[in-house]
Amino acid sequence: MDAQWSKLSPVEKREARFKETTAAEGMPFVSPQVKQAYQERMQMLKDVVDLKKPTRVPVCPFMGFFPFVHAGVTAQESMYDYEKLGYAMKKYHRDFLPDTVSGAFLYGPGNVFEILDYKLYNWPGHGVSINSPYQCKEGEYMKGDEYDALINDPSDFFIRRYLPRVFGSLSAWTMIGPFTDILELPFTGTSIVPFGIPPVQESFKKLLEAGTKALEWIQAVVAIDADSICNLGLPSLFGGFTKAPFDILGDTLRGTRAIMFDMYRQPKKLLAAMDRIVPLAVDLAVRGTTMNKNPIAFIPLHKGADGFMSNKDFNTFYWPTLKAVILGLVENGVVPYLFVEGGYNQRLDFIADPDIPKGSTIWMFDQTNMKEVKRHLGGWACFGGNVPASLLKAGTPDEVTQYVKSLLNDVAQDGGFMLSTGAVLDEGKDENLHAMIEAGKQYGKY
Repeated sequence: MDAQWSKLSPVEKREARFKETTAAEGMPFVSPQVKQAYQERMQMLKDVVDLKKPTRVPVCPFMGFFPFVHAGVTAQESMYDYEKLGYAMKKYHRDFLPDTVSGAFLYGPGNVFEILDYKLYNWPGHGVSINSPYQCKEGEYMKGDEYDALINDPSDFFIRRYLPRVFGSLSAWTMIGPFTDILELPFTGTSIVPFGIPPVQESFKKLLEAGTKALEWIQAVVAIDADSICNLGLPSLFGGFTKAPFDILGDTLRGTRAIMFDMYRQPKKLLAAMDRIVPLAVDLAVRGTTMNKNPIAFIPLHKGADGFMSNKDFNTFYWPTLKAVILGLVENGVVPYLFVEGGYNQRLDFIADPDIPKGSTIWMFDQTNMKEVKRHLGGWACFGGNVPASLLKAGTPDEVTQYVKSLLNDVAQDGGFMLSTGAVLDEGKDENLHAMIEAGKQYGKY
């Protein structure tokens, strides 16, 4: 199978992945009609990626914590009580009937984060109110003089430096030596000694406890999503996830302030680290999409927006390695879904890159001029967006309907378009989201 797969072209690999997803072998659909509805929605998604006109525009709003507001469930309950998580997600999908499933995995298992003493985020009831979404707490979890350690051995860096800093329960892992020290019998015993130290043993007990809870969580999440797939015929939009190398460093390791200094104080180290991360980022998404039998990989873009850095710096520090990740995914038949947060009005000339094959990517926009997006990306890549979260929160149904009609009229006539929210939706009025979805289905017909 591997030998045959390697002989396929990127387009043939993508076709094979879409075919597998659409077939949905083994999925217990409640009726042939529901399976047919699932396959018709999958065909719409494939058509827009292929820059064709589907039967109508796919309507795929991007949900944050809105389903819990709609169901009267607190944000905290959604991360701890999987019955309530399931109730809210099932109610959202049944009540609004979008064209894709919003995955229940997005919210994460609160009890796992508690057991591990997770430092990188506040989550509902732990640093923020029980009704607030989780929030990232940036920090220098990688020090400025540790670039060489990351570049030389990323796994060792994560095990012995990064993870002990972001998980308080794993702080003892700094006592463990590199696993590459374990070579010959006379010297192996000393490498194993740290695993006998009580704090290290306690850390593994915590990790095993967290693993048990995480297994309970993922089983619940899979069942919740399967309900909407098999009972409503809604396909999952994403099968995998990865990030831009600059964002991996800037969000998770160095933090915004530190990476901004690194761009000027040690640019060569920063560039080398991002180059080292590229194959890891590609592999992350390929493994996810393959395991979940879904060819679309979600990539949130955080620090490339207008105003964060100049076009020159974007072209030096952000775009080259993001482009390399995109090309790596396309080569493997994976469709990158780039969630373009903020405004990219100054970046459109960069991302409409002729080196990226036509009809191989999805670009979902937030605060970017959609007419300019169509001018740059139309006929080259599937794109979408950009119904404002603010409109869904503070507007009226008529205003939402008019926005959607104008958007579709301006940019959707030629196909290759997907209707979505511009940002993750945490709060909004039920009637406004209904208006968005109904307008998309009514006025998005071809």
